[in-house]
Amino acid sequence: MHGAPPRPAASRRPLPAAGVALTLVAALSVASAPAHAEDRTTPVQLLAVNDLHGNLDPAPGPAGAITRTGVDGRIETVPAGGVARLATLLESARADAGTAHSLTVAVGDMIGGSPLLSAAYHDEPTVEALEALDLAVSSVGNHEFDEGVAELLRIDRGGCHPEDGCADPQQPYDGADFPYLAANVLPRAGAGTARGSAREPILPPYWIKRLPSGERIGFVGLTSRDTQDALSASKARDLVFQDEVRTIDRYAAELDRRGVRAIVALLHEGGTRAGRTYDADCDARGPASELTGRAKDIAARVSPKVDMFVTGHTHEPFVCTLPDPAGEPRLITQAASFSRTYTDVRFELDRESGELVRPSARARNHVVTGDTPGHEGVSRVVETWRKRSATVANEPVGHIAEDIPGRGSDRPETPLGDLVSDAQVAATREQGAQLALLNWGGVRADLVHRASGREGDGVVTHGEAFQVQPFENPLVTMDLTGEQLLAVLRQQFSGSHADSPEVLQPSGALRYEADTRRSGADRLLTDTVRVAGEPVRGGDTYRVTVNEFLAEGGNGFSVLTEGTRRETGPSDLTALVDYLRGHSSPGKPLRAPAADRVTWR
Repeated sequence: MHGAPPRPAASRRPLPAAGVALTLVAALSVASAPAHAEDRTTPVQLLAVNDLHGNLDPAPGPAGAITRTGVDGRIETVPAGGVARLATLLESARADAGTAHSLTVAVGDMIGGSPLLSAAYHDEPTVEALEALDLAVSSVGNHEFDEGVAELLRIDRGGCHPEDGCADPQQPYDGADFPYLAANVLPRAGAGTARGSAREPILPPYWIKRLPSGERIGFVGLTSRDTQDALSASKARDLVFQDEVRTIDRYAAELDRRGVRAIVALLHEGGTRAGRTYDADCDARGPASELTGRAKDIAARVSPKVDMFVTGHTHEPFVCTLPDPAGEPRLITQAASFSRTYTDVRFELDRESGELVRPSARARNHVVTGDTPGHEGVSRVVETWRKRSATVANEPVGHIAEDIPGRGSDRPETPLGDLVSDAQVAATREQGAQLALLNWGGVRADLVHRASGREGDGVVTHGEAFQVQPFENPLVTMDLTGEQLLAVLRQQFSGSHADSPEVLQPSGALRYEADTRRSGADRLLTDTVRVAGEPVRGGDTYRVTVNEFLAEGGNGFSVLTEGTRRETGPSDLTALVDYLRGHSSPGKPLRAPAADRVTWR
């Protein structure tokens, strides 16, 4: 169904007409494209998205906004996102390109960490919406593995969920009608594979698109080699995530042997660019001068056989050029998460050689603005699933007096992170919990005071709580010595976090100071660490609650695997819902915590 050769054109479903014509914002840029030589080249358009995370609706709060330069030159932040709006703009972009050769591609994390609307049905709603967007191909990302490899294969190939059954018994789930690619994901030795040889990836490594005019484009799709660090040990145990450069080079050479001369890497490993706006000039001081991160390093080393990189993972939109090992420029692009932007890439293929004419390649990110009309066909898909989940999603569970920023906060310690960690202590008090630690990525949204539906301002619904804690990770309470607790706090600033610290969101009993002028583990000022006002002593024992992901050493916090006397408690979602119910009311809504438990020098 999803091998490397191209699929028949009949396998794609056409996108229904929106009945709306929109004008794209500005001319595409990066390099000036030569005039199309009709007798020598074929024009191609790629429309790229990434990191949707099942957000069929716009994400609430700051996570559902984008910063841009307004018509008056001022920096402004505007609401953005929503797959129905995205569909309208993709359709308009295809019309604007004026070519029959337009492909929509995705770069992983399209599912996983999803709001209740999609997660209640194991992301089948998102797959159906992506099909309606006319998605041609997608790489896997780390979040495609959130429910394990067997569930990912079900999403790819079809079948009812083994525990929850069919969402619609009259029409069982038939799998994705676009191929998922996983070039660097192999079964661990002895684990077996559904594809046959243990040396094969769990899903196809690449996909070849043959254009009607005969030219072919090869897409190599893969996720970060660090995906295993983003998964709980039970989900990663049977998998090996191989090095990205060696993997891309291997399959680029294989595509070249098959006569495919135009190659695009769909890489779920991203970068971060400087600049406040989504379209900040990435090449302001030279090629990719404003770009940092692993994707830049990977793209700089991969074989010149690869013509372009479309990336994901860091949620940051950028369009950059970067020299390949032969010194020739090639594009590296990424769209913003949650469908806030899409990337429009255009280039020419040489009809005689089949090669991608790199000087013709240009790209730009476009904002999916809140005033964009929703696409009729995609809106119909979303509303069908919304009706199925409405009863649970709309149930009120708490009240807030103001916005409580989490995912949309730009601070290392967030108000919502503090609230969730307090909820986890409250939920595990019977297990003796004194404090809780929460990974920053464990909070997936914001709690927004303004009503998202008919519930009224300040009312938190079950669906909104689920959006904050969608993984339903069990909580684990363990004994840590004082020295182990200090070691965990040092790991926030060392090892894999040496260059990009990750502050574990602390519950109210924990306080400490950190010095940003120092480096590595020395950033933690050990003598300032307090639990319930008392200095932490190396030989004392503390009861600490974390989610299962952290308890298994996730995100590089390996010291937590040493915890003893472990007790499993309720899920993180249950803890949050119970806390909201027990600590808020219409007359006494919760205020945002001050997020002052970590003091920065």
